[in-house]
Amino acid sequence: MQIWCNEQWYDLENAPSSLLDRGSILGLGLFETLLACDGRPVFLERHLARLQSACNRLNWQISYPEFSKIIPALLAKNHLTLGPARLRITVTAGSGPLNDIQLGTDWKIWMSAQPLSQTPASVTALLSPWPRNENSPLVGLKCASYAENLLALDHARRLGFAETLFLNTAGHLCEAATANLFLVKNGVLFTPSLASGCLPGIAREMILEIANHHRIEARECILTQEDLANADEVFTTSSIRGVQTISKVADQSFQAAAITSRLREFWIVEASN
Repeated sequence: MQIWCNEQWYDLENAPSSLLDRGSILGLGLFETLLACDGRPVFLERHLARLQSACNRLNWQISYPEFSKIIPALLAKNHLTLGPARLRITVTAGSGPLNDIQLGTDWKIWMSAQPLSQTPASVTALLSPWPRNENSPLVGLKCASYAENLLALDHARRLGFAETLFLNTAGHLCEAATANLFLVKNGVLFTPSLASGCLPGIAREMILEIANHHRIEARECILTQEDLANADEVFTTSSIRGVQTISKVADQSFQAAAITSRLREFWIVEASN
């Protein structure tokens, strides 16, 4: 695998790294995961805008390279110019005092590309026993400190489910481990508001725009477990998987009905343009 890091190309095994990088030892880093189709990044500008917003919150002054030129080269070097691929852009703080969050002189921005296997149309999910802290200073940041998500996801998978759904500390629905959450009731689309502590997902943003364009009523609001139990359809959204049906939450089953199917089709068209 070839990766790009700080304007240079490396084989993965020769990539520059530091045992003192606070991105590695403290999770002090940011990342974006985005889809590429046939050698072309999907919604690149939206991802870069979110990354810039996150850097601004940390007061990280970063000059971005010409990703629009580097990404096609990265995909070509990794033989990923046909079909879907997963791209990751990562910024790590580098070395520095543990009580300082500012970039060190050896901070890094790097990018990798990997093949993407086919995404199942539907998955099962379980409510996480651990709540999401909607008051955390990390809310809204796609932060490298991802262990909480992975532990919750592992808990669900050990019990036979593919995804986990978080409530927040107020008991309101928040998000999935690696995706945003949507419900459909009586033809109306619902998703937890950003005040729930959920990530401002790029696919979430796109689905809300698509719904508005196609005159599907959509609401960002407080949602509860009761709303989940009474939903007609449940699905998640992510930049990599698009619209993915939740067919079952614990022992309750749901169908991929009209709204989910329509939005999936609209998403595929948008991602292909």
